[in-house]
Amino acid sequence: MNLFFSKAFLFVSCASLYACHSYGQNKHTDTSPEDTLKINVITNETHQVIEHFGASDAWSAQFVGLWPEKKKNAIAELLFSSEADAHGNPKGIGLSMWRFNAGAGSAEQGEQSGIRDEWRRAESFLNADGTYDWNKQAGQVWFAKAARAHGVGNLLIFPNSPPVSMTKTGKAYAKDGQSNLKEDKYPAFGEYLAQVIKGLGEKGLKVDYVSPVNEPQWDWSDGGQEGTPFWNNEIAGIAKAVDQALEENNLTTKIDIAEAGKINYLYEQADKEGRGEQVTNFFNPSSSNYIGDLKHLSRTISAHSYFTTSPYESAVEQRASLNAMIQSVPDLKYWMSEYCILGGNGGEINGNGRDMGIEPALYIAKVIHNDLTVSNASAWHWWIAISPYNYKDGLIYIDKNKEDGEFYESKMLWALGNYSRFIRPGYQRLSVEINSQKQQSPDLLVSAYSSADQHETVLVFVNSGIKDVEVGLFEDGDSKSIKSLYITSKDKDLEAEVIDVSVNNIVIPARSIVTAVTER
Repeated sequence: MNLFFSKAFLFVSCASLYACHSYGQNKHTDTSPEDTLKINVITNETHQVIEHFGASDAWSAQFVGLWPEKKKNAIAELLFSSEADAHGNPKGIGLSMWRFNAGAGSAEQGEQSGIRDEWRRAESFLNADGTYDWNKQAGQVWFAKAARAHGVGNLLIFPNSPPVSMTKTGKAYAKDGQSNLKEDKYPAFGEYLAQVIKGLGEKGLKVDYVSPVNEPQWDWSDGGQEGTPFWNNEIAGIAKAVDQALEENNLTTKIDIAEAGKINYLYEQADKEGRGEQVTNFFNPSSSNYIGDLKHLSRTISAHSYFTTSPYESAVEQRASLNAMIQSVPDLKYWMSEYCILGGNGGEINGNGRDMGIEPALYIAKVIHNDLTVSNASAWHWWIAISPYNYKDGLIYIDKNKEDGEFYESKMLWALGNYSRFIRPGYQRLSVEINSQKQQSPDLLVSAYSSADQHETVLVFVNSGIKDVEVGLFEDGDSKSIKSLYITSKDKDLEAEVIDVSVNNIVIPARSIVTAVTER
């Protein structure tokens, strides 16, 4: 079913979604700060409940988790801490989900694995003789335990490939774009994942979710990393095998499906016959691939925002189409489960080259905003939390050294923190008006979230423009004073601002991401 929305249809239809954005220039972003915009939160227009913000341990945690204690603890604090320092500045971004890569065993194969980059190989708990060695993946286990110690409430495991003993190629990547799990190994793969969940549980790590396939639309045949494609009927078979194994092992872990490589594969066939239209395939009872009645399947479908974030107009249209499809299935939720900056993005920004500055931070803040407010994602996850690469893929960058090295904070870390640190699990998104209009300019974006106890409202502003913008804060037309304010900009890393709590006007600096917290 193709649900492509024309621009005209989007403007007519999306008022009920709150997702509507104008693509023209908002006149207020070109005015001086004394021309105050009225930001009004509408408390009786509620949307999705946020479940978590997350990132993955692939691939660096296997090494960094064995680094000197002081350095790896400092990195863990940046990712997981919800505490503040003596000046009120957040010590970390307070992630609420950690994703654990359950490796396929390419690390044990070494150079014979065919995966050229040692850092993209991964150990497996499963030995070649069928036994398990729970001393493996020690660096990753360390980070998972650090996440739990900092209060991260959700843990997910994901294999990029089945264990090499179960693959057709005997390696952790595919050949000629064909799926790489032996036809008779589906039950064994399900049982393997159940055993990993139990093994981590014995280490004090409760696994809340398992995501058994990753980006099944791609060929994964070049040896760049562990990975395999799957067709929808194969994914359904894997989900059934995992569900049975979880049940037989008395586990409560939920299954996450299907980590689509692009969001449009959830709502249309696109260029991947037999691997698209995944909402319909997995959650329509009339589908031959229906798995919506599995006991352990979460009432959630997931996809990655890659290759769909530029240009801005297209990003909004695709997310509106996705949301319409999600809304067509009762009680179905959507997770944006992986993103970093890839490709040329219509010339707006390129993934190549580290950039620790504000430019990529502003870009990902706009992506987060659209994923939350247009596609109504209830979760948002970054790709690799710790990167050794010359690429825009890391929240924290490190020297590519297995034993020790330096680490470096990026503005992307703190931009995600403008959301993850303050919008906690259970917060609910609310509608927002700017000067009585729900349409927003891409130069100034704002979203709002009510705490679970309804005692506070969190607003996140993304000012991509070149001028400061003054705003006044209101709820249901009533003026609201600000309890706290945090800014990520060229010169600030989620820095707490000293404010006059008696006023409701604040200035959103040019080229910044700002989080404001008000009392309800």
